[in-house]
Amino acid sequence: MDFIYYFGKILFATGTDVLPILLLIVGFQVLVLRQKIPHLPRLIVGGVYVVFGLALFLAGLDKALFPLGNIMATQLSDPAFLYGPGIIVDQADWKAYGWIYAFAAMIGFATTIAEPSLMAVAFKANEVSAGTISQWGLRITVAIGVAFGISLGTFRIVTGTPLYLYILAGYMIVIVQTLFAPKSIIALAYDSGGVTTSTVTVPLVAALGLGLAGTVPGRNPALDGFGLIAFASLFPIIAVMGYAQLMQWSGQRKLKSTEKK
Repeated sequence: MDFIYYFGKILFATGTDVLPILLLIVGFQVLVLRQKIPHLPRLIVGGVYVVFGLALFLAGLDKALFPLGNIMATQLSDPAFLYGPGIIVDQADWKAYGWIYAFAAMIGFATTIAEPSLMAVAFKANEVSAGTISQWGLRITVAIGVAFGISLGTFRIVTGTPLYLYILAGYMIVIVQTLFAPKSIIALAYDSGGVTTSTVTVPLVAALGLGLAGTVPGRNPALDGFGLIAFASLFPIIAVMGYAQLMQWSGQRKLKSTEKK
């Protein structure tokens, strides 16, 4: 009964959130375009599925993904696990947190591969490029960027260095890459940075950052626990443009070697 009441509250909140979008679309269709809504029964059934699916997903986040990320970060950064039982430390040694960096990279890679929004972008990119851009190639490249970014973000939390230094340096790299990357990939690279911070990645990454900042000596969750999502948005841009530049350079090199022969 407790779960039914809990799920009912989430279902009601989800329906309330979706209602303005529904009213906007129906209003434009009927009042502005002045056309009937096509396939109305199918749209109603699909809308019901969307609301129930979102409610179930939000319940799963609250009951599973948020606690899981928090528990894993807390256990892996526990001083008893890192330094041994009975040892008290006042300042974190960044070299002792290797498992945290590895876990952050793996969780970033895995959640990005499973990200529905990235799947949609990769599918459309493959479709409009007539197969030139591989779906799996784009997804894996973005996932590698997220993995590196989140791992670097956990290193920032452990060391306590300012967030803006990493973000400034990262976007300076992005600006330089934008000047030299193939124009056909720039917009896709920027979109790839946005779609990674969505339904699957954000809950686990946020919980990881908060759990880690709450356990590392000398860190404050309110000050140091956030910022990982910024890394997850930035480094996929670098990864996708870097991969495109590498492929362009490799293609030009093969072309030159073929011309010499």
